[in-house]
Amino acid sequence: MSEHRIPLAGVIGSPIEHSKSPALHGHWLKRYGIKGHYIPMNIGHENLEEALRSLPKMGIVGVNVTIPHKETVLSLADSVTDRAAIIGAANTLTFNGEGKIYADNTDGYGFIENLKQGVPDWNPKAGPAAVLGAGGASRAVIASLLDAGVERILLANRTKARSEALKAEFGARISVFDWVHANTMIAEAATVVNTTALGMEGSAPLNVSLEGLTPETVVTDIVYAPLETEFLKTAREVGCRTVDGLGMLLFQAAPGFERWFGHRPEVDEDLRQAVLSA
Repeated sequence: MSEHRIPLAGVIGSPIEHSKSPALHGHWLKRYGIKGHYIPMNIGHENLEEALRSLPKMGIVGVNVTIPHKETVLSLADSVTDRAAIIGAANTLTFNGEGKIYADNTDGYGFIENLKQGVPDWNPKAGPAAVLGAGGASRAVIASLLDAGVERILLANRTKARSEALKAEFGARISVFDWVHANTMIAEAATVVNTTALGMEGSAPLNVSLEGLTPETVVTDIVYAPLETEFLKTAREVGCRTVDGLGMLLFQAAPGFERWFGHRPEVDEDLRQAVLSA
């Protein structure tokens, strides 16, 4: 990055109006007195490759990637990290001086850091982790849990074939359960994660029995609107330690910010409030 150039970064997706990333990065830029800008860019699929090749020429040093481009950008990148390749998606792109595209996935990092901040003594070796959902977010969560040292993942998805496909990729440490038997899976688990959009504002509720929860279970949801989903509320009433999904969004942003703007940012209560009020 040139000393004389104001660093520019942003987020690409379609739609993009809902993104909290501009408020998040804007808070950090102001907090650390960095002369940089972070902008939302609504880029459709048909313009994606052309846009990615053009952005570095406009002084953009990197972008976050959201729906629907996370998988597609992998095939357009010049270099892909191992974790992005394993997950099969990228959410953080960095452009070098020659316009080469470096693709990474920090969603799993964000998930684990949020879990550790919410439950500082969380122990991946305490027992299996039950994961609800087998979509793109699930891939990042499963990869990060295995990497953290969880020995067994119990997986249930409404469409069982998607769970079986993830088992085929991740191997014998994955055990697949029917969606209707998710309660049995939850009863075996030390950690329970909802990676589906069920329970999000505007979505159907998470129709899974939580009778298997005990006060020793750690429960987290990647949904952050509402901040406390019915899933987390029920778990809290059982006595579980619960972790909401907002911190995953905040932590996944930190590596990109550091790469683009040269400062390792802090994830704290001020940031949470800034993003919640955006």
